[in-house]
Amino acid sequence: MPLPFEKDVLTTGEVAKICNVAPRTVSKWFDTGQLKGYRIPGSKDRRIPVAQLVRFMKEHGIPFDGIAGGKTRILIVDDEQEIVDVLSKVLSDQANYEVRTATSSFQAGVECDRFKPHVMLLDLHLGETSGNPGDVKALAHMVRSDDDLQMTKIIAMSGKVTEAQAGQLKVQGFDSLLKKPFQVRQVIEAIETCTSMVA
Repeated sequence: MPLPFEKDVLTTGEVAKICNVAPRTVSKWFDTGQLKGYRIPGSKDRRIPVAQLVRFMKEHGIPFDGIAGGKTRILIVDDEQEIVDVLSKVLSDQANYEVRTATSSFQAGVECDRFKPHVMLLDLHLGETSGNPGDVKALAHMVRSDDDLQMTKIIAMSGKVTEAQAGQLKVQGFDSLLKKPFQVRQVIEAIETCTSMVA
C-alpha cells in the first residue's frame, strides 16, 4: 500500500500494512514504547505520527518498499511451470504487481519468509505429481500461524474442487478460490477483492 502522505497520523492497521507485520505486532511496538504515538482519549485506539513511523523504520532497518513502491506482492505457488510463467508475466506486466514464484511448498515457505507476500496464489494440487499432496494444507497452516504473515491472503487455485471441498477451504485457512481454467481478469479481481479486505 502506498503511504497516504496526505495523512500525518496512521492507525495500527495502516502501520502494519506498511511494515508488513500483523496489527498486534504494531500494538506491541507501541505498548513497549519502541514506536511513539498516542491513544485517542476515551478509546483504546492508537495513532502513530508518520514522522515517528519513518524514524522507527530507519532505526530497525525495515525496508521502505511498503511506502515507496506500494506494489502488492504476489507469490504464485504451482508446480505447473507453464501456469507459473503465464501468471507471473501477466500479473507483473498488466497489473503492476511485484511477483515471485515457487514450484514446491518448500520453496514457497522460503519465499514467504523472505518476500512476505500480500497474496499467495496456491495450487491445491501442488505436490500430487511428486507424491506429496499433504503439502498444501501444511503450507496454508504455516502462513496462518506465522505472526509476520497474518496479513497474507491465500487464494486457492484448482480445476477439480467439489462444492463440498470448496466450502471446507475457509476452515483450512484459505481466503478464496479460483477455479481453473480462469481468465486473467478473474485472477486480478480475486487479488483486489482479497487485498481490499485487509483491515
